[in-house]
Parts: sequence; C-alpha cells; structure tokens
Amino acid sequence: MTAVSTHQPGPLPGLRLLFLHLISRRVPAAAAVLAVCGVLLRLGLQWHWITGSGPQAAELPVMIEGAAAAVIAVVTASPFGEPERATGRWLPYLRLADAVGLTLAAMGVLAAGMAAAGLPGGTLAMARNVAGLAGLGLLSSAVLGGLLAWIGPMAYAVVAEFALIEVWTTPWMWPARPPHDGGAALCAALAFAAGLAVTTLRGARDPAHE
Repeated sequence: MTAVSTHQPGPLPGLRLLFLHLISRRVPAAAAVLAVCGVLLRLGLQWHWITGSGPQAAELPVMIEGAAAAVIAVVTASPFGEPERATGRWLPYLRLADAVGLTLAAMGVLAAGMAAAGLPGGTLAMARNVAGLAGLGLLSSAVLGGLLAWIGPMAYAVVAEFALIEVWTTPWMWPARPPHDGGAALCAALAFAAGLAVTTLRGARDPAHE
C-alpha cells in the first residue's frame, strides 16, 4: 500500500512569495535610497540650501523628487525576464504593490524630511510631483527597460527646472504650478495612473537576451 503523505504546505506561502519578489526587485535597497532622499531634503531645509518662497526655492526639491521617482522606476526591472511572465500569475498584483508601496514610501520619507521646516508648496505639491514623476518613470520602464527607466523622470525634472525659472503655466509641467492648481494635479494623476496601468499589465521591457 502506498503511504499517503501528510506534509502540508507552509502556513504562509503567500508571504514567502512576496518576500522573494521584493528581494528580486531590490525593494529593500530602494527603500534605503528613498530614506536618503528624505535626509537630503531635511538637510537642504536645515542648512538653507532651500530658501525663499519663489520658483527657485523649488528647484532642489524637484530634483530630489525626481531622484525618488527614478528609484521607483528602476525597481520594475526583472532579473528573470520571460520565464517569470509565463509562470507568475500573481506577478501583475506584485508589480502594482511595488509601484504603489514605493510611491507612498517616497511621499512618506519626503514628508518626514520637510516636517521640521516649511517646504515651498508644502506636502500637497510634493505628493503631486512625486506621483506624476513616478508615473513617468513607470512608463519609461515599459519603453526603455527597468534599468534605464530612471531617464524619464530625471529628464522631466531637468526640464521642470527650466519651467520653474521661466514660470511656465502649462499644467503638464506640474512642478512649476502652485500646489492647489487643479489642472496640474490632474495631469500628474493621469501620468501616475497610466504608469500604474502599464506596469501592472505589461511590466518593464525586458532585454532581448532575456
């Protein structure tokens, strides 16, 4: 008579899957870099690298927000390529969780960095900028690949620096708009929603050899 195995799967296989996915996407390292962004923002405020309330005062914060968005975008890179796509039925949900979780983490650490001193535009402008820039990064990952996805948000941040100096009024340059500008918030939200949709359904563009 064949013995019947009584072995049961681990009590929390879903948590193990999540842990392995986070490690493969270098999420812990990304969280550490986001924390550094928060520290840089805090130092900029404390040491008066960020002064005044005009457009120039937002230049350094926008670059820090762009760096945070670049980190979020790079995490989309998969080390496994097509085999992971073919076998991972939970992969879209994990991609979504990565993007949303790291975006919220970026907002949290930057909000903590500005807590002790006023940042031009306040938390509302920061959250809008991070969300929109993260969306651009996620879209870049689908076009350029995860490892080059940082190019999108950083290039946009550089253009936004010029927009701040020249006081552009287009809502598509949302970092240059006031915090309560509804059009700018809508444009940033659309960029973030589009990035989330593409990342969830498709993921980053894999290199040809993968």
